[in-house]
Amino acid sequence: MSDRLVILGSKGGPAIRPEGPMPTSTLLELAGRRIVVDCGLGVTVGVVDADMHLRDLDLIFITHLHSDHVLEMGPLIHTAWTAGLAKPVSVHGPPGIGDVWKGFCQSMSYDIETRIEDEGRPDIRDLVRITEYGEGPVLDEDGLSVEALRVVHPPVTDCFALSFQGGGRKIVFSADTAYFPPLADFARKADVLVHEAMLEEGVDALVARTGNAASLKKHLMDSHTLAGDAGRIASLAECGHLLLHHLIPADDPNFGEEEWHDAVRKTWSGPLIVARDGLEIRLD
Repeated sequence: MSDRLVILGSKGGPAIRPEGPMPTSTLLELAGRRIVVDCGLGVTVGVVDADMHLRDLDLIFITHLHSDHVLEMGPLIHTAWTAGLAKPVSVHGPPGIGDVWKGFCQSMSYDIETRIEDEGRPDIRDLVRITEYGEGPVLDEDGLSVEALRVVHPPVTDCFALSFQGGGRKIVFSADTAYFPPLADFARKADVLVHEAMLEEGVDALVARTGNAASLKKHLMDSHTLAGDAGRIASLAECGHLLLHHLIPADDPNFGEEEWHDAVRKTWSGPLIVARDGLEIRLD
């Protein structure tokens, strides 16, 4: 299995629109492990479209409990179960992720019990191992190590950047965060920094069509990172590549790849990739 990173959903926020991108999720194949980072709406189809068999689902990491990062976690695991999953899946998430999983299983209890009895399936509840993590080391096994850094995403307090190291590579995800200089040390010398990004000039257009404009704009400006500041973090960290992800806005035809490049080139001169659904990046 070659190391790769596949963007399954590239937009920031939970809303979807006709022919637009899906909310945040990523497939990372590193050090022989298949890792899904965040489970926004559409993650299950995204995994299949990335040519991964659902029965091979291995590790899931959730950065925080906003719906655009966790809404389809349960359905992903359940659909993998119906596709033949028979080995344990490890789910790592912030405090509360266990309740998310228990709530999903309770909501699907009729279906689960019926399929166990009628189709002879193993109990899905015995196949999922939930670990709630905080800042610091999260995982160290089979050549893969994962570390978490608490970032600034008010009003959410348990939101974590994640560093994955294995096979001689380091891949760092910023998660959702306001501009946060300590992230540069956390991402030091990363081969790829996957950083959320926002275009300030696109925010007004976004909130105008979404509603609740004043409150939503305040949240966006207080809780997310402008593209130029994402470039600043990458420069301070001396990363190999910067990948802009969780794009705000992601589905406005007035803002395309050129605008993202223009915003970042003031602070970052290295290799730059703008996320889009289905984008595959070979890490070797």
